[in-house]
Amino acid sequence: MVKTSEELALMRISGKLLASVFEMLDGQRLAGMSTMEVNDLVDRFITMDLAARPASKGQYGFKYVLNCSINHVVCHGVPDANEIIRDGDIINLDITLEKNGFITDSSKTYLIGEVSPTARRLVRVAQQAMWQGIKQVRPGAHLGDIGFAIEKHAKRHGYSVVRDYCGHGIGREMHEEPQIMNFGKPGTGLKLREGMVFTIEPMINQGTRKVSTESDGWTVVTGDRKLSAQFEHTVAVTEQGVDVLTLRNDETAMLANKF
Repeated sequence: MVKTSEELALMRISGKLLASVFEMLDGQRLAGMSTMEVNDLVDRFITMDLAARPASKGQYGFKYVLNCSINHVVCHGVPDANEIIRDGDIINLDITLEKNGFITDSSKTYLIGEVSPTARRLVRVAQQAMWQGIKQVRPGAHLGDIGFAIEKHAKRHGYSVVRDYCGHGIGREMHEEPQIMNFGKPGTGLKLREGMVFTIEPMINQGTRKVSTESDGWTVVTGDRKLSAQFEHTVAVTEQGVDVLTLRNDETAMLANKF
């Protein structure tokens, strides 16, 4: 659960590499690509360009390097050569990367082409909700502070927070303790200590928070088929507060923003 300074240094390397995967994707025209084409592009970039390992591949029997969740898919969407990303879609790409024995995990919801104002608003609020949770991270804070901040922000904008899935500790294994819920009460739950590393990954729905799993055993969808958006970062608790290990270049001002 708690990482040494040497382990944290290695996790920062992994996190920077993972951030570069998303920065590569930012330069792609995703509209018209199949989700399998995106999977294969990311696979090549991680293994060949970054000399790293896509940690999701083979984990729990999953065959691919990422999850691709379009529109009403909440999480765990499976790449498919017949699933085409289209103008107007929102798509969450969830990617893990291992380097030097340490794994980091991050996701981003992309706006594809001309996205409706309602979808754009959902994606913006989901990203803000993640950052509201990240801002609670510091030694002495509690896990409940993170979840409370996330849900408060989502509800203030009229959205619901999925409770069936959550963030998690991470390091040598993709999923470690503790679980990081996206709801909670301030001052409750595990007290944070310097050196803890975990993901914060709220899934925010337009409608009901209820979800169901499709027949493939992976794909999770909203109960009412309304849109869902997700963002995720791997963070470390530091003496000064928080270090976002998977921070991308386009996000450097986010910690200072107030919503």
